[in-house]
Amino acid sequence: MKRISLVVLLLLISASIAWGQKQRVKNQPYADLKLYHLGFHVGLHTQDLLLTNSGVTSDGQVWFAEIPTYTPGFSVGVIGDMYLNPYFSLRVLPTLNFGDRKVIFRKQHSENEAEDVSVSLRSNYMSLPLQIKYAALRLNNYRPYITGGVYAAMDLGRKKGTELMLKGMDYGVEIGFGCDIYLPYFKLCPELRFSFGLADVLEKDRSDLSDPDMQKYTNALSKATTRMITLSFNFE
Repeated sequence: MKRISLVVLLLLISASIAWGQKQRVKNQPYADLKLYHLGFHVGLHTQDLLLTNSGVTSDGQVWFAEIPTYTPGFSVGVIGDMYLNPYFSLRVLPTLNFGDRKVIFRKQHSENEAEDVSVSLRSNYMSLPLQIKYAALRLNNYRPYITGGVYAAMDLGRKKGTELMLKGMDYGVEIGFGCDIYLPYFKLCPELRFSFGLADVLEKDRSDLSDPDMQKYTNALSKATTRMITLSFNFE
């Protein structure tokens, strides 16, 4: 009886595995073989700044800066994809990123007393990522993938005369992962992407300031680099 039960169990396991691997009808079976295809993407992101405090003091004042919370932003753009081979493709994704960063400057009076100044940095970034996409083998109507590449970005919404200002240009590297979901008429691709800025975007030349005392916020920092996490939905 035990042997019969073991044989039945093995047969059930084998049948379940075979059922799970059963080929289903594929939507758009030749979609990935096109030399070029276009699409668009929308998503949400959070922008961050990696701040390096300089420890500069002015008139006995010591200021430190940090970003305590993250504010969600909105991203929209287009997708251009060029087929290289069954696993790799070259992609370009011009994107507009609308977001905000809130920097808190803290003036330390004593161990138990501090003064906070909040600075809001609104940004409208036009970015141009260039990526290589590696896609795994397609399983029915699903195909996971990873991406990696570089990007350049330009801030279209800089405002002069604020306590803190960032440079208009930035560049960096990106890495992401997602999954192609093949629907009857298009591909839906949820993707999580991480962007790491390599340039120092802190604007140290503040000749635009009418009040020289506001220079202390820039002097409190020695470097600032960008970071961003994006959850996007690609339609291809």
